[in-house]
Amino acid sequence: MNLLLSFESICILLLPQVLLVFGIQEIHADQEMIVKISAAGQLMQCSASVDILFLLDGSYSIGKGSFERSKHFTGKLCDALDISPDRVRVGMIQFSSTPRLEFSLDSYRTKQEVKERIKKTMFRGGSTETGLALKYVLHKGFPGGRNSTVPEILIILSDGKSQGNTEIPAMQVKERGTTVFAVGIKFPRWEELHALASEPTEQHVLFAGDATDAANGFYSTLTGSSVCSTPSPDCKIESHPCERKTLETVEELAGNYVCWKGSKQQNAVHASLCPFYRWKRIFIKHPSRCFRTVCPGPCDSQPCQNGGTCVPEGLDKYHCLCPMRHRGDIHCAPKLSLECRVDLLFLMDSSAGIMLEGFLCFKAFLKRFLQAVMGQDSPMNVGVAQYGTDVKIPIEVGQHKDVFGLMKSIEALNFSGGGTLTGRALWYIAQHGFRSTPVFADVQDDLPRVVVLLTDSKSQDPVAEAAKYARDRGLFLISIGSSFLRAELAEVTGNPKQTIVYSSPQDLFNKIPELQKRICSVDNPEGCQAQSLDLVFAVDASARVGLENFLQLRDFVRSCSFHFTINRDVTQIGLVVYGSKAHIVFALDTHTSNSALLQAINQLPFLGGSASAGSALLRIYGDVMTVQKGARPGVNKVVVMLTNGGGMEDAASPAWQLRNNGILVFVVVIGDAQRDMLLRVAGSPNYLLHISSYKDLQHYEDLIIERICEGIVRGDSPRSLVLPPDSHVQQSPRGLQHFSRAPRHTEKHVDWKH
Repeated sequence: MNLLLSFESICILLLPQVLLVFGIQEIHADQEMIVKISAAGQLMQCSASVDILFLLDGSYSIGKGSFERSKHFTGKLCDALDISPDRVRVGMIQFSSTPRLEFSLDSYRTKQEVKERIKKTMFRGGSTETGLALKYVLHKGFPGGRNSTVPEILIILSDGKSQGNTEIPAMQVKERGTTVFAVGIKFPRWEELHALASEPTEQHVLFAGDATDAANGFYSTLTGSSVCSTPSPDCKIESHPCERKTLETVEELAGNYVCWKGSKQQNAVHASLCPFYRWKRIFIKHPSRCFRTVCPGPCDSQPCQNGGTCVPEGLDKYHCLCPMRHRGDIHCAPKLSLECRVDLLFLMDSSAGIMLEGFLCFKAFLKRFLQAVMGQDSPMNVGVAQYGTDVKIPIEVGQHKDVFGLMKSIEALNFSGGGTLTGRALWYIAQHGFRSTPVFADVQDDLPRVVVLLTDSKSQDPVAEAAKYARDRGLFLISIGSSFLRAELAEVTGNPKQTIVYSSPQDLFNKIPELQKRICSVDNPEGCQAQSLDLVFAVDASARVGLENFLQLRDFVRSCSFHFTINRDVTQIGLVVYGSKAHIVFALDTHTSNSALLQAINQLPFLGGSASAGSALLRIYGDVMTVQKGARPGVNKVVVMLTNGGGMEDAASPAWQLRNNGILVFVVVIGDAQRDMLLRVAGSPNYLLHISSYKDLQHYEDLIIERICEGIVRGDSPRSLVLPPDSHVQQSPRGLQHFSRAPRHTEKHVDWKH
């Protein structure tokens, strides 16, 4: 019975040793990060002049199996080393009771030779005399090395259970300038490994159980100390909390049992309770930090659209798992089509200013856009030009009639570099971008000609005159670029609504539907100025804006009003200015003609003081957008707030009330402001427009009018065009009338405030 129990105990203790080896060290990071760490470990290389000496524990406490894992780890590190006589030299010592030189640093000249020799190393067994091995290194140095003329790195692989003193020889080795890494094997004793390793120990103590992770940690430390170079400029070293464990055997009281004890009296035996102890293995946790290199993964740019899930495939490939309705496209892109016939030329920046990475991003965008909008019978004639210092048209407009041939030609485009001469490119395209030759006789001259400029670098020559020349020749210009180029892009197109700005590469790909819309607007101008509309401007008149800027806001409101026909049947405009309190300048039904409205706007008062946007919106909600003040049931309603971003803290709630009653709130902010707070007021990024300065307001007039129209056409502002038969008039607490639809059955009750 006792033998059986002992055998069971042995089985119970041995099983965790197999299952828990890889749980000895745990990095506290999500699975995606762990995958990135592993991938970066496979990318890392070291080609510096450095001498590396491996010190492998070959004692009985390690055992043959763990010794083989040490050899595997050693070979894994060698995979990333540029082993040669003048670059990286590698040697190995195995130690147990005594140290033994397996091969010196000048024995083998290639990586393959070193790895083959490591595989042939035999396990020797014996006691764990780490101290003796370190003294051997102190006495012999790095056999076959370059005598400290290059950095020396000592990598100790052990379970940290030395039978002699290690602190003094380890300190002496480090004082010689040798960098020491301590790599744990099996169930390591981390305290001893930390004493062996160089400072900071968090970066020089590793665990060989996960070879890829340990290789990443090793090369991250060498990269941080400039011994090796990073695998890519985009890669970075990150610190992650991690936990290491030591398996210790402790004595535990199992209980008290009856036992028999002798006595001084002859032939006398007494029964007694005796304590019974058993040995138990427990894990002791050691919190630490793990420094690992992380490189961008193929899914970092979020290439899958419309709720698709990106699944990485290796280091640079991926595939998208798309929702059912978007499974026709590899990136889950929406099904688009150009419902217009145009001659379309993409003018792509290929200068040194955007670098190769930017050029490849533009190529990918161009391919994805054309794949999304072009079918077998596409009405488009497409061409591509690229520019730097010079301009060339590698793909003439109409040259390809099939998508496959066009994609192949785009893929063949090469980065040219040079200066960013956007103005010169526009002059050239205006003269040579569209031409009918016998080869391209089917290119119809009467089709609208559209040029889409793709750039991410500020032009080094003037663009305004060249762009005007192109527009005067009948070219419809659309410009796409980073947000910092907004002013230059608007200068090219002559109209801010024909510019598309993006904040990141992924954001660029999200602009595909917008580009499709802009291209087809060439012969289909949008407008809602003839539709019935109740429009209220809320203008910041606080001291923070200042009188000079306030006058520019006044002129902007006046200019916007020119776009609308003012009468009781079409558009009504109301105006509120605000400082700490709101002041109604005129209500919706005050002016019934454009001339009267413009004269009233000229009398706009400047208030000064602090700003309270919330008070203005509350005043609009209670005293302007009401039937008593001229608001018309069933008519689109919009509030346009012009602000410098101050005093918005109390505006989110009244803005929500307005939207909840079918009133669109559009926020135009001039200067720096907190985007999150403004977004809560606008309710959607579509209705939040940031303008850098007051003098730029004039360039955004058409864009603001267009955004208002888009909201009305899409129906973003819920409304009832005709009052339903079951509607009734409610009195608000202030006696103002609100129209609402009576609920039926389980329908949700919504108040429509007019």
